[in-house]
Amino acid sequence: MSRTAPFYDLAGFRALLNTMPAPDKVSSEAARARDGHLTKPPGALGRLEEIALWYAGWRADPRPRMGTAQIIIFAGNHGVAVRGVSAFPASVTAQMVANFRAGGAAINQLAATFGARVDVVALNLDRPTADFTEYPAMTDAELVAALAAGWEAVDPDAGLMVPGEMGIANTCVAAAVAAALYGGTGWCGPGTGVDAAGIARKEAAVAAGLARHAHALADPFEVLRRLGGRELAAMAGAILCARHLRVPVLLDGFICTAAAAVLECAHPGALDHALAGHLSAEGGHARLLHHLGKDPLLSLGLRLGEGSGAALAIGVVQGALACHSGMATFAEAGVAAG
Repeated sequence: MSRTAPFYDLAGFRALLNTMPAPDKVSSEAARARDGHLTKPPGALGRLEEIALWYAGWRADPRPRMGTAQIIIFAGNHGVAVRGVSAFPASVTAQMVANFRAGGAAINQLAATFGARVDVVALNLDRPTADFTEYPAMTDAELVAALAAGWEAVDPDAGLMVPGEMGIANTCVAAAVAAALYGGTGWCGPGTGVDAAGIARKEAAVAAGLARHAHALADPFEVLRRLGGRELAAMAGAILCARHLRVPVLLDGFICTAAAAVLECAHPGALDHALAGHLSAEGGHARLLHHLGKDPLLSLGLRLGEGSGAALAIGVVQGALACHSGMATFAEAGVAAG
């Protein structure tokens, strides 16, 4: 696993956001040249070609193989859950963490299908964040601790990283973060399956949170501290760590994308090493992806979380790299290039 996080306060984290590596241009150009000589018509593999070139640049390898993907599930509990914004009680978070660790969840089956490993990081489940309708969700120290937990969870040897999450009420939290970052209303969806009255409670909680913290929401990290949660902060920390390790990232659904959007709003281009794994059925997700300028690899109507949609997209990246790195060139195959 990675070393201890190289920051001890938010200023240190911001500094790392301002010193991010870029993709390797030499490898990208060599990969593009190779793609032009593979035994296929130009562009015939569509987005698979783009994915392979993107991956080659970040791994500084013009003919890359992925190796083992790492899926990290960050779990946290939220004080706003007392507002009746979820169909399940907060105790389900810890129960699902146990299920992840026992291998019984959907994400475990998907990970096994694509040869990925699953790591689970539970973040103070016995101590929920504060109810953001009344107080900031986290203190400065709690925010930094969650960012560091995410950073430290990333394996430097991973070929790809998928940040996942579990936390009752976190679709409400993600909606509040999205609304604070991008404005507008209607960010709340059914989440765990709440009815119209439940969605109305979520919308009321988000409106109350935005009003309570309006004076401080110009800073994306204050948005994260005041309206977010530990698992969202941990995902943000993991995504930035992956950038510094040159580990490509697949973003999951609404909650993961809201966490990632904090980084992008704080530093445009912060998510260049990340692709959108899928489009979830949570209505706000498409809006977030539009703001981030990311087209999802898959759209299957999922709204489970856990990193499940992005886990499925691991197979798309594997296919892209298998074709790019394994196919013969026209010269190697003795095929006329036309």
